[in-house]
Amino acid sequence: MTVKVKYGDFRQITRAKSLPRPVEGPAELLALAGDLLAPVFADPRGVRLLGITLSGLESAAPDEGAPRQLGLFDQE
Repeated sequence: MTVKVKYGDFRQITRAKSLPRPVEGPAELLALAGDLLAPVFADPRGVRLLGITLSGLESAAPDEGAPRQLGLFDQE
């Protein structure tokens, strides 16, 4: 997870954390984002833009009934 913060004076910082295992769910993602954001919100300049990026995501288990993304040349 990467957090990007742009302040009112256009200064920008990023903070990132990688986990050694898959995330259990939305509550864990929210807690991780909160941990990354807590130190950067104490700045008195004010935040003008905030971004959170998730990467390396994997499905917990394939669901046969779920829709799937087709490749560019796949046909159904």
